[in-house]
Amino acid sequence: MRIARFATDEGMSFGVVEENTVAAVAAHPFGELTFTGQRLPLADVRLLAPILPSKVIAIGKNYAEHAREMGAEPPAEPVLFAKPSTAVIGPGEAVAYPQKLSERVDYEGELALVIGRMCREVPASRAAEVILGYTCANDVTARDLQKKDGQWTRAKGFDTFCPLGPWIETEADPSDLAISTTVNGEARQDARTSQLLHDVPALVEYVSQVMTLLPGDVILTGTPAGVGPLEIGDEVTVTVEGVGSLTNRVVARE
Repeated sequence: MRIARFATDEGMSFGVVEENTVAAVAAHPFGELTFTGQRLPLADVRLLAPILPSKVIAIGKNYAEHAREMGAEPPAEPVLFAKPSTAVIGPGEAVAYPQKLSERVDYEGELALVIGRMCREVPASRAAEVILGYTCANDVTARDLQKKDGQWTRAKGFDTFCPLGPWIETEADPSDLAISTTVNGEARQDARTSQLLHDVPALVEYVSQVMTLLPGDVILTGTPAGVGPLEIGDEVTVTVEGVGSLTNRVVARE
């Protein structure tokens, strides 16, 4: 099932995408879904970020080759950092390049998971019970500021630096999905989630030992090798097998 958040002239709703239509649901997508009876052509709605999380927890250097391309050995434990909820945008929205502050902004295509219920200290064996589903993510990063600061909050936290979408796929198996990133149609990243150093259940266990996770919270599972710079005017697409494709264009930050 694909759960989307969408906008029309009448306002914003959650819905279930079925082929070329979206069936609106009442309230939020957590728990049993109640359909309103409204069904709209997908072409007539604007897809938004599928969820507005209270927090986005991201995992650094979770593919061995990416760790090495960043000049480090693969870490023994997950490397956690956070992106603010204000960084979240949806499919088709613009990534704003902060050219007054950064001279290099990179794409990082990722599989993201969305938490479905409040939880804490979840064992890996029960991680699936607390996951609503999966979406595509782009962990946009001001790479020069990341190196300059020595910690990642500023580099990862600009407004628009966390595109999510196009929807939440509830039935994906995250163990071995193809993940790719293109810039202006040119392939830049190509990997599989089976190459994750720390897989999805392990990440849920690790993160939930540290903090309580709330419905809608997002965990970015890490980016594979092949990260690189974006320029103003570029179109970047992250595709996850069985989930969908997320496309955003880069514009100058006003």
